[in-house]
Parts: sequence; C-alpha cells; structure tokens
Amino acid sequence: MPDSKRKLLNGDPIKHIVFLMMENRSFDQMLGALKAIYPGLEGVDPHNPHYNDDPEGRRYFQIPTTERQMWVDPQHFCPNVARQMDGGSMKGFVRDFAIEHPDSTALERQFVMGYYPLDFLPATHTLARQFMICDHWFSSVPGPTFPNRYFGLSGSSRGYVNMQRESGLAKWFEEDQTTIFDRLSQRGISWRAYFHDLPLSFAFTHQRRPENAARSFGIEQFYEDAKGREADFPAFASIEPRFHGLSENDDHPPHDIMKGQKLIADVYNALRANAELWNSTLLVITYDEHGGFFDHVYPPQAVPPDEHKQEYSFDQLGLRVPALLVSPWVNAGYDQTVYDHTSLLKYMIDKWGLASLGERAAQANSFAHLLSLNNPRTDTIAAIHLSETQLLPPDPIADGKTQTHVSDLNSISAELLTYIKAAAGLALPRGVSTIARLCSEARRRVLGLLHWQSRLDKDVLLAYEEAARLVRLYIEECRKSRS
Repeated sequence: MPDSKRKLLNGDPIKHIVFLMMENRSFDQMLGALKAIYPGLEGVDPHNPHYNDDPEGRRYFQIPTTERQMWVDPQHFCPNVARQMDGGSMKGFVRDFAIEHPDSTALERQFVMGYYPLDFLPATHTLARQFMICDHWFSSVPGPTFPNRYFGLSGSSRGYVNMQRESGLAKWFEEDQTTIFDRLSQRGISWRAYFHDLPLSFAFTHQRRPENAARSFGIEQFYEDAKGREADFPAFASIEPRFHGLSENDDHPPHDIMKGQKLIADVYNALRANAELWNSTLLVITYDEHGGFFDHVYPPQAVPPDEHKQEYSFDQLGLRVPALLVSPWVNAGYDQTVYDHTSLLKYMIDKWGLASLGERAAQANSFAHLLSLNNPRTDTIAAIHLSETQLLPPDPIADGKTQTHVSDLNSISAELLTYIKAAAGLALPRGVSTIARLCSEARRRVLGLLHWQSRLDKDVLLAYEEAARLVRLYIEECRKSRS
C-alpha cells in the first residue's frame, strides 16, 4: 500500500501522528492539579491528600511544590517500584527514597510527594485544559527508562528490565525485535525519527541499519518539516528530547522542568502554525515512567507481550504517567480508559493495517474513539509562550551543574558508541575508519569520566557533545550510502 498515509481509514481524520516521550514524572505530580478543573479526574484532592511515612515515622503529604529541579534522583528500578507500591497501598515512595538516599533531608523527601499547582506548568497545563487528558495511562513496565521506551516503539523489551550498570548494558543494544518503524516501512508509510543529542531509538539494532538511520534527523529538521507542505510531512514522527548537557529538556531530575515545558510548547507551536498540517495531526505527549515520584493509583494487571521473561513476568503495568492527546479532532476533557504505551501502537496497527507487534499491543485499548468530532476545532490556542522568568533558571550556577549528573542514561550513551562503531564498520562504504576510531576514543573518554566522577564538569559535556557529533556523522554517511 504505497503512500497509504494519504488514505483515511474508517473515517479517521488523522494523517500524521507526532509522538513525544519525556522522562521520569508521575501523573499526580504533573497533572494531578487538573482535578480542580475536572472533579471526576483521578488526580490530587488537596482536601484529602495522600501521604507516605519515612523510616523514622515522619509523615509527608501531597502538597503543592514549585521546585523546578530536584537534585536527588528517586530510584525507579523494578525492586524500587515494588517497594514504592507496597503491595498496593502506594505508601512506600518516601521510604524507598530514604533507603536509597539515607542522607536525604526532610525537604528532599517531601519533593517525592509534591505536585505542581494548577497552571504552574505553562505548556502541560495549557494543553491539559484545551485537549484530552488520559488519566489512566500507565507506563508499560513498573521499572526504568529503557524497557518502557522499548514497549512504546516495539511492544516488548524482550524480557529485560534491569538497567543497573553492574547487570551489563550490552543486552539493550542487541535486541533485534521488529519495531513500529519496521511495520510502517513494510506498508510504505512514511516516518522520521527526530532527536536532539543522542537518539535512544538507536538502541534497536534495526534502527542502526543504514536505510533506517537515514530517516533519523536532528530536531532542527522537525521544525523545518513542520513549516513545509502537509503532504510532505511524515505519517509518523517520533521526537526524542535532549538527554544530556546544559540544554537538557527531557524532564529527568535534576533537569529544570521549564526546559521541558519549552520543548513541549515549541513542538505544539510548530504544528499549530501550519493550518493544513495542524488540521490533520495528532500529537501524543507522554512520559516513559514515573521516575520514583508519588502516584496514588495502583497499576492493573497486564498481558505479557511474548515468551521472553528472563528478568520480569510483564504481567503488571507500571505506574501512571502524564499523557495528553492534542489535536483539533479531540474534545477538551479527560478519559479514564486504561492505556499503556502500547495503546499508541494499537491505534497505529488498527489505523494502517500493520502487522502485529506482540500480544500486549494486540490487547491494548486504542484511543481511536476519542477522535470523534465531525469537524476540526477552531478554538484551540494559537501558540504557547513562556515568560522570561520561566525561561531563566532559578539558580544559574546550580543549573550549570546538571551536566555533571551521572545517570543510567549516561552509561547507556557510552555503550551506544560501541554499537555505532560496529554498524559503521559493517554497513558503510566510506568514512568507516574515521567513525570507528572516533567512536572508540569518545567512548573511552565518557567511560573514564563516569569512573572518575570527581572530574565531571566541562569535560563530560564535551564528551557527550562529541558522541552526539559522531551519531550525526554516522547518519550522514548512511544518507550518502543511499544516494
């Protein structure tokens, strides 16, 4: 079915899907305050807040916070999430944080329970007021970033959930499952993957193939594409935020959440400014997982995606995450259908007649019923703007130190260079030796900086900038090899 994105199946008006997945925030924290607008929404009730106790018996309630940067990162590996859920009571978040960070202050422990007051988040809360909130959208796995991002793009993590360095990271780059990108290509449906620094989608072996790598573009190309003809915009566009450096905007602690708000606003504004594109587009915004922050809803049981269960049974969803469906074809309001990241896959599979991506996606709930309007809305906000105060970091000196934070994503990034080198050596007819040599040197520098954390400062930023440059060089060579 060549160019099938031009066909509207079953009356669906959507020709373009833009998928933006951010990092490590819970529903209660980011969207819980919208209960003030929608009393029936499963959010935060300030008159009856939930609470957690720490190991010393101190009690911490859900209270509003305007803290933009949390410097101590809550853990969110599977054992931590199990402790946080506490058998269903959802009273283990602060206790888990205190166990992982025994020197943490009472204020830091309180941050785990905090939620952002209504309209504090200029982009997220504006879109939540104007479009559809999914208040039962759960992460796919009660665990960390990679398995959840894998589920979002392929419907499975092939049995793996452990991202701790000592468990070995190579497994995450050797998974060769079919992805949504592959399924789209099989049907002749256009797609592009946009990224800021390092494309985590390159963790999939298929995405490192030259024919797929050539469809990866720096984020600046997204904004150029959004200005162009609607007919030339890809049917599916995946956007990855910036994960490292001074301008990180992924919302992963300790990064300033206003940078994430700027990204969300920029993506919305780019789509909204092109009337023809806007009137045929669905923007899906969600988060990979809850990041260790409190949410009061216990996740339901789930269908395992496949036979792979080496590290987890995959029979329960992860915690709720913020999720918004943004389009002129959806009403303002909230929907309480149970979704997880594979619900997007379910919608796309049904919409375009794609082949299966596993049992979880096959049985997931689709949100197609929410695209129910007869005509596109004309009352949606024309643009979202952040104020100067919101754009400036609250503490510029401290903000500059976020680049020295060592997370599991940092380790993953270092490992990624090994596989870029291998892909270059196997697939490309030119530039191979240069890319391979530079990847080896960049990986050595990054791993050295991770080992000697006392040296982390400008050097770590330079190392990751070099890694990002090498990825772009590889992609450019892939494009040359196709021409």
